Amino acid sequence: MVSFTKLFTAGLMATATLAAPVEVQKRSTSKRGAAYNDISTVSAMTGSGNVAWAYNWAMSLSGNLPSGVDFVPMLWGARDFGGWFAAIETALSSGSEYILGFNEPDMASQASMSASEAAGYYQNYITPYAGKAKLISPAVTSSTTDGQGLSWFQSFMDQCTSCDISGLAVHWYGNDIDEFKTFVQQAIDTASSYSLSEVWITEFALSADVNGIVDQTTTNSFVSEAISYLDSQSAVTRYSYFMAADNYLLSGGSLNSVGQTYCS
Repeated sequence: MVSFTKLFTAGLMATATLAAPVEVQKRSTSKRGAAYNDISTVSAMTGSGNVAWAYNWAMSLSGNLPSGVDFVPMLWGARDFGGWFAAIETALSSGSEYILGFNEPDMASQASMSASEAAGYYQNYITPYAGKAKLISPAVTSSTTDGQGLSWFQSFMDQCTSCDISGLAVHWYGNDIDEFKTFVQQAIDTASSYSLSEVWITEFALSADVNGIVDQTTTNSFVSEAISYLDSQSAVTRYSYFMAADNYLLSGGSLNSVGQTYCS
């Protein structure tokens, strides 16, 4: 319920100038990803080889990722429809194999769509690429309010029966590892009920750390348990901690203790 307060992500996701296709070298099958606004921060996370993909809540790279790190484009919301078709063709020709749907459409402060609106938009803008990439659902919050979170997702799927979606994307912000595991299991069960083969946790963090990590010792313990749990869940195929930035997984441009745990 706190993810809609996330500082700068909405402001830094504007449509970027389209880059020429760049050949992408495929790399590790690790589930771990880097969620970034500043592409230069990703290189600090890739030395161990455990960070295999990245996304920036947008449809264009805005620079170059380290060799072998897969870029996953996202259609954030309606504001980006105008540049979408050219941008996604560039991403796909550069090697992207997945497309992420809308960012928190269940929240008024983010992509803000009804399930019905989102289903129509998804079919118009994302489903046409089903033969070229695997399609991931809109990323919903962990809110338990009716009409939000997994409740919104279920309404969306009930109206998007021919959308060719392969996976469910979710976000989580909460208080402890047990709460996190409970939510992830709910997401896995929900995805299974729609015969979806993948679950992505594309943002997750402790609620206390939404504006930057408050206590690295506490967060370090949480991250260690969380990634161990996620790596043990076959239904969870990709995840990314919030986020590749100073005061989060980095300090002074280098990995802090939490970042080292996440990337090791």
